[in-house]
Amino acid sequence: MAALGRTVRLRLLLRSLLVQGSWNYRTMQGAGLGFALIPALTRLYRDDPEALGEALRSHSGFFNAHPYLSTVALAALARMESERTGAEQVERFKRAIVSPLGSLGDRLVWARWRPLCALLAFLIFLLGAPWWVAVGVFLTSYNAIHIGLRIWGLRLGWREGREVGHALMGSPLRRLPDRLTIPLAVVSGAVVPLMALTLGGAVDVGPLSTIGIALALAVAGYGRPGLANRLAVLGLVVGSLAFVLLGSSLW
Repeated sequence: MAALGRTVRLRLLLRSLLVQGSWNYRTMQGAGLGFALIPALTRLYRDDPEALGEALRSHSGFFNAHPYLSTVALAALARMESERTGAEQVERFKRAIVSPLGSLGDRLVWARWRPLCALLAFLIFLLGAPWWVAVGVFLTSYNAIHIGLRIWGLRLGWREGREVGHALMGSPLRRLPDRLTIPLAVVSGAVVPLMALTLGGAVDVGPLSTIGIALALAVAGYGRPGLANRLAVLGLVVGSLAFVLLGSSLW
């Protein structure tokens, strides 16, 4: 993304954090996308105010994707503007890119990474860490992926331009949600018996009952067919057994 300069790249990254700031039912993230693109458009059309205004209006139309991956579209659109791509092609690109970015972001962040970070922080809290340590672990681990995705998206979008859709199809990022299923299940399985042990005398929950709870959760939450889901069941039970044994030696 050297053509836009380091300062413009940083401003695009920072403005991408506000892409949902003007969300509405008509354009959804469109106004935020146009706002985030202003540094790049200003650089590209600094000698043509009329073209700058037209480009800004066109990019403020309908757009809706996962906010953390919006930088993929931002950088790709900036690249297309630098190549003076026609307005019709730009609009087709915007319509085509929203679905892959939304699907990938939802599967990776909302369905896997955020629950994993939350459960990990909860597990640390149950193990006796102060609440602020658990909160710090959650914020640090969660935002490591959050910010990393935005930076990665900027680089990928500028490098690939209008072909970024093909790059996304072949990206290792598409396989990451399935790979996070097992760690998510293991941490879930660890939380179940540890919660039972933390209750102490308030509820009489023995190791066998705890394992039964873990198995019930496994069947309810991860009992769908498929190798990834079966491995998730295994991870949930293994995590539960490990902490039942650990709890019996610590408590």
